[in-house]
Amino acid sequence: MKASFSGEVATYYARHRRGYPPEVLDALVGAFGLSAEDTVVDLGCGTAQLSLPLAARVGTVIGVDPEPDMLVLARQAALDAATVNTMWMLGTDNDLPALGRLLGGRTIGALTAAVAIHFMDRDALFRAARPLLRPGGGFAVVTNGAPLWLQDADWSRALRDCLERLLGHPVTAACQTDDAGRLRNRDALVRAGYRYAESSVQYDAPLTVDDMVGGVFSALSTDRLPSAQGRATFAAEVRDALGGRDEVTERVRVWLQFGTPG
Repeated sequence: MKASFSGEVATYYARHRRGYPPEVLDALVGAFGLSAEDTVVDLGCGTAQLSLPLAARVGTVIGVDPEPDMLVLARQAALDAATVNTMWMLGTDNDLPALGRLLGGRTIGALTAAVAIHFMDRDALFRAARPLLRPGGGFAVVTNGAPLWLQDADWSRALRDCLERLLGHPVTAACQTDDAGRLRNRDALVRAGYRYAESSVQYDAPLTVDDMVGGVFSALSTDRLPSAQGRATFAAEVRDALGGRDEVTERVRVWLQFGTPG
C-alpha cells in the first residue's frame, strides 16, 4: 500500500465511509463457518468499518493497516463501542508471513480485504494466506459499492463534474471495484489454488452531501487534499450542482468474493 491516508484524510474516512449491513456479515460468517472460536485478520482495515461488525460475530479480529492515523481512529471506535476482542497492528499485506509466525502455528478462520485489495499484490498475498487458514476457512475480498463519482445516477454525474474541475483532469478511477477488478481477484484466487465463489448484497441508503463530499476527500491521498477553503468551495459547488438538495439515494451493491483453499 503506497498512498498516504493520514491526518484529515483518515478523519474523513472514519466519519463518512459507509459501514456494512448485517447481510454482508451473514454472508462472511456463512461462507467460512465463522464462530466465536475464530480469529479473523482484516487487512487494510482502515478505520474499522468491517473489523468492528465482524468482531461481534467471531472470537477476535486483528485489524492491520499501514497508516497509523487510521489505526488510532479504529482503536478509538472499538473503545467507543466497548469492543474488547479487537487488536490493531501497523503493517501491510507483505507482513502476513510475519503475522503467521506471531500466531505461533494457530490457524485463523478468515482473512478479509475490504476496499483495499487494489493496493496489494494479490498473487503473493493469496499464496501467503493459505497456510494460515484453518480447514474450511478462507479469504474474502469485499467491495462496498462503486465509487461515488462513477455511479449511474444524476447526482453522481454532477459530483464527477465538480470533482474534475477540482482536480483538473478526468476522473475515471474505479478503485478496481468494477467487473475488471473482480475478474483480477477471481483469477488470482484460482491461480493460488482456492475454490472460488461470490455473492452480493444490494440495498438503497440515504447519502447526504456532507457524506458525499467527505467520501471524496477520504479517497484522496493526503498530499492531494485541497486547502480548507478549497474544500469549502467544492462542497458549495456540489450543493449547487444538486439544486440545493442535501440528500440523495445511493444504490449500493456490496460484492463478496470468497476463496477457500482446495
